[in-house]
Amino acid sequence: MNPIIRSLFERKSVRSYTGQKISEQDVQMILSAAAQAPTAGNQQLYTILRITDPELKHRLSVTCDNQPFIEQADLVLIFCADCRKWYRAFRLGGCDPREPDVGDLFLAMSDANIAAQNAVVAAEALGIGSCYIGDIMENIEQQQELLSLPQYVFPAVMLVFGYPTEQQKAREKPERFDLRFIVQENGYHELEEEELREMFAQRTGLRSFENWMQAFCRRKYNSDFSREMSRSVRKILESFSAGRSRQ
Repeated sequence: MNPIIRSLFERKSVRSYTGQKISEQDVQMILSAAAQAPTAGNQQLYTILRITDPELKHRLSVTCDNQPFIEQADLVLIFCADCRKWYRAFRLGGCDPREPDVGDLFLAMSDANIAAQNAVVAAEALGIGSCYIGDIMENIEQQQELLSLPQYVFPAVMLVFGYPTEQQKAREKPERFDLRFIVQENGYHELEEEELREMFAQRTGLRSFENWMQAFCRRKYNSDFSREMSRSVRKILESFSAGRSRQ
């Protein structure tokens, strides 16, 4: 198998690290690979924050759902959807730009996440583990204060990197859904009830579909952190819509 494709199949989230330092050369390679990602109109609608302050890493580990491994990671990057730089450049260039709107935010979110995935793939090629931290989208008021985020800049995703422990290397990667439940042709169709049950059969194990689904819904979908993430994102969407109403 092609080594790049093999790394995509084998890569898994790493939350425990050896403590070995990542060389500055490898950090710059990861950042450079991120900046080579596909981007809408070659705009690169993101800003990457490299977090090196130990106290800031600690505070982020608390605001991001109290996850201590965040501050233990040797490299912490936050990919911000940035609709501000181009807006300011348009104004500097004598244009009459509209205020950034929610469509611009969604486009910038895509750019930021694609760049983040490039960083993950590059790190994997270097033997460096990584983990996505979606919780950076929660507690938006605290994140804005901690990171000095101005209007029209939103923390799309945080990534933490480090060399995996032997236990992490040996840990089995969670199985993904079969492609027949993920890939559809020429249009979307609802999965039938039996198809949904079959889709989740590999995950429920000896538990009933209903029992497994209810537990997962409580733990993830209906959780306090999920509700908080929605509140924070809704607040950002409203701030973008407010700009439109002033036009």
